[in-house]
Amino acid sequence: MNEWCRKKPLEWQGYVNKEVKVTAAKQEYQGWVFTVDPVSANIVLVNFKDGGKASIVAVMGHAVEAVDVLREGDSSMADQLTSLFMPAGAQSYSREELKNRKNSLRDWLEKNRIPFTELGAQQETLCVAGVLTVTPPYGPEDCSSSNEIILSRVQSLIQSNPGCQQDQ
Repeated sequence: MNEWCRKKPLEWQGYVNKEVKVTAAKQEYQGWVFTVDPVSANIVLVNFKDGGKASIVAVMGHAVEAVDVLREGDSSMADQLTSLFMPAGAQSYSREELKNRKNSLRDWLEKNRIPFTELGAQQETLCVAGVLTVTPPYGPEDCSSSNEIILSRVQSLIQSNPGCQQDQ
C-alpha cells in the first residue's frame, strides 16, 4: 500500500478545490481536485477548457506516487467545480443562502424540541434524532433515513417550515 492510500479522509479533504500535479504509474496529471474517494483513494481531477467545457480524469489511488499542490482554490473555484455535477435545472445557492437555510432549520428544530447534531468537517449536515440526516440545501428532498415513517414525518414538517422552502 502506498503512502497516498494510507492517508485518512480528512487529509484527502485538504486537497479538494486545489490545483495539483499527481504522479501516478510514471505519468503526470494536473488539474483541480474535485474529490477523493475515501474507499479507493481515487482522485477526481477537473481541467477547465475554453468555452466553459471541462475534462474530468480519475487517477487510481493505488497508482498514486506523489501529489503536489500547485495552487489554492477560492470559493469561486469551489462553486465552479460543484456546478459541474449539479443536475440540469438544479437551483444553486450561495454560501450565505445555505447558511441562512441551515440556521432557519436549526432554529425550527430547537423551537420544536427536536434533537439534532451537526456532522461533517464544516458541520453542514444535520442529524435529526440520530436516525435522519438533512444535507444542503436543507429541503424535504435533502432528507435521508432508513426509517420511512420518520423520513416522511420530518419531510412534511420541513415542508411546513417557511424558511426551508425551495424558492420557485
